Amino acid sequence: MLKQYDPQTARQTILKRTPPDEFPVSQRVLDGIAKLFGERLTPEEVVTRILKDVRTNGDSALQKWTLTLDGLDLEPAPVSKASIQAALDSISPAQREALEQAARRVEAFHRRQPLSSWFSNDLGGTLGQIIRPIQRVGLYVPGGTAPLPSSVLMSAIPARVAEVKEIVVVTPPSLKPPSSAAPVDPIILAACAIADVDEVYLLGGAQAIAALAYGTQTIRPVDKIFGPGNLFVTLAKRQVYGVVGIDGLAGPTETVVVADEAANPAWVAADLLAQAEHDLLASAIVLTPSQPLIEKVQIEIARQMEERGRAEIIAASLENRGGAVLTRDLEEAVQLANEYAPEHLGLSVRDPWAWVEKVRNAGGVFMGEHSFEVLGDYLAGPSHVMPTGGSARFASPLNVWDFVKIVSLVALDESTAQAIGPSAAAIADAEDLDAHRNAALLRVKGSS
Repeated sequence: MLKQYDPQTARQTILKRTPPDEFPVSQRVLDGIAKLFGERLTPEEVVTRILKDVRTNGDSALQKWTLTLDGLDLEPAPVSKASIQAALDSISPAQREALEQAARRVEAFHRRQPLSSWFSNDLGGTLGQIIRPIQRVGLYVPGGTAPLPSSVLMSAIPARVAEVKEIVVVTPPSLKPPSSAAPVDPIILAACAIADVDEVYLLGGAQAIAALAYGTQTIRPVDKIFGPGNLFVTLAKRQVYGVVGIDGLAGPTETVVVADEAANPAWVAADLLAQAEHDLLASAIVLTPSQPLIEKVQIEIARQMEERGRAEIIAASLENRGGAVLTRDLEEAVQLANEYAPEHLGLSVRDPWAWVEKVRNAGGVFMGEHSFEVLGDYLAGPSHVMPTGGSARFASPLNVWDFVKIVSLVALDESTAQAIGPSAAAIADAEDLDAHRNAALLRVKGSS
């Protein structure tokens, strides 16, 4: 059942943000750590040990941790191009067409992003910026319990549009391997083929992040790591930041639906259930001034859950992280959404365009009931990799700018250097940097 809250209570419960360091770790996970390591360790300490082992011992550490954590004795090696092509050929025509349609739409969207170098002569000589793609990137694609080919497309295609030279995918070996030789769902490899990924490795967890960051005898290190994962992946990304770049620290997925009395309760319920089925920590919340709508959505959730295959996960997610908030009006509903800064914000209202200007914080805004979030997950166009945990206050969805660098260009002429050199010397003098001052004045005629 979807519990109902007033705004004040919601702010203190389902709309209250928990810092990543304070996210609860289940006793089952802690017990599993103790069993594996023979001592009580925090997840952070576990990640530190795995990263150090891989950095020191390379491939042998990867093989050890894959056997220990995934139960598979796999030597680190790229999946062969023949296996990737065979996977593409093995999926159904309907699946292939769906993935190719998604790829076309994602590529078309990202090719519209402005991405160009520029130069100006307005400030003496030439100043500008040069856009250069990152040379080698690593994409973490979750997939231990369920394959996520959409995550391949949503990360690799923007990278390809940005002209990244080498795209490497790491994905956990399947816990339910198919009958094929490679312990990975063919749909993942098919998506890699469609997105023109260069290398694929069957690696998951902190050990995969370590391999991408530090490199091993088999895997060359990358320059930046992208992609969501579980707690251990997130902690590993945080620890290797600085050795490599990262896209951000992903938390549990979340959707907020702002709805009015005209919203279709069956559709609102379906959107909430679709979010809640991701995992136990997923957050699915509706904000509305309509009490009748809340009651109808509650009825629909109870009815639709009977038909869902992941009903237990949905029930736990809604119980702990979901809810319906009865607001004073739509203005207050949008205000609460801005405070929460959700990954996905659905505007299931009569006139979404009248409200979108009031939206300040969201990873993506889904306008009206025909622009529902599930389409954004798969093939609307923008990448479905969006900021979570309230980071939509300062972060953006994955896009081509994440895969490039800006190189500043400074080509001043002699007269400009002469004109601004004394000012540079004056600032250097204020900072007590004598060598800076000297270097500036040496270029100024008449200075000693």
